[in-house]
Amino acid sequence: MTAASPSRTLPSDTPTDGLFPERVPWVAVVVFVGLAFGLSWLVALPLWLSGDGLANPFFVLIAPVMMYTPLVATLIVVFVVQKPRPQRIAEYLGLWPLRPAKRVVWLTVFGLFGAALLVIVTTLLAGAVGLVGLDLVEFSGFAALLAATTPTDIPIPIGVLVATQLLTIPIGALINSFASVGEEVGWRGWLLPSLMPLGTWPALLLSGAIWGLWHSPLILLGYNFGHASLLGVALMTMGCVMFGILLGWLRLRSGSVWPAVVAHGAFNAAAGFLSLVIAAGAVADPAVVGPLGMVAWVVMAVVIVVLLATGQFRRQPRLARRAVAEASTTAPDAPLTAV
Repeated sequence: MTAASPSRTLPSDTPTDGLFPERVPWVAVVVFVGLAFGLSWLVALPLWLSGDGLANPFFVLIAPVMMYTPLVATLIVVFVVQKPRPQRIAEYLGLWPLRPAKRVVWLTVFGLFGAALLVIVTTLLAGAVGLVGLDLVEFSGFAALLAATTPTDIPIPIGVLVATQLLTIPIGALINSFASVGEEVGWRGWLLPSLMPLGTWPALLLSGAIWGLWHSPLILLGYNFGHASLLGVALMTMGCVMFGILLGWLRLRSGSVWPAVVAHGAFNAAAGFLSLVIAAGAVADPAVVGPLGMVAWVVMAVVIVVLLATGQFRRQPRLARRAVAEASTTAPDAPLTAV
């Protein structure tokens, strides 16, 4: 740090105090990525060996278990590989303490409803520009789905069923958070802070790209986009980079991983919104109108631009507080402001 008279200014993403590394722990990063990827392929291996792919009856168990592989990789790296080991592991990962509690709570609420709204707006925008046919009155596609999968008539108006599905998204978000925590502790809890010495944007982009590529064992089976190819992997990677920027902002802005955990859970809970409002007989290309498809990239890009324009990515209270604390101890006679 260099002193400037009469005051000094540090960027708010300056890692200090031993909580966050001053340099990227590349050995730990490489081991983390190798473990997360290797474990994900190991967990998904039965889908490949059986020849059933996503039709394997154990897929509903394998997919959630796979979400915990970044958490396992994190624990191994933090306790065995990373040198020096973080002094306060829970704080490094954004698990604890939750302070200031008000900011963490409000950003968690914002993440919950904001992530669900991303999916809803994406679907409505796709319908508005003619990329998919929607039925927002009779909900004919959802009615046809129910008729095909339910042996008896449901004595509840279809509109009430749709409204119920929407109202239960927050509950589904909290339930899904039990799985998304496995990913978020890894990607936004450990990897993002560990890459922060590169700068905010390189860290956000790189961590998002790694997150997207980690999904390859399922994407190459046709999951999410229906493209069992490198095209599917590329689509997933781009989608994760865009959504990862928003989840990363929640992590940095709150100093906690929990807003990102809940937002991730909410996004997954709302992912089926299109099935509620699609018109009967309409065809939807998930690569275009899916929750992580091309229309979603546009919606997320707009949100990112708004956050940029309002200076939200420069506000990283946890890191700024650490920077101020160290500077005040190293040069108490020189005031410092964090921006």
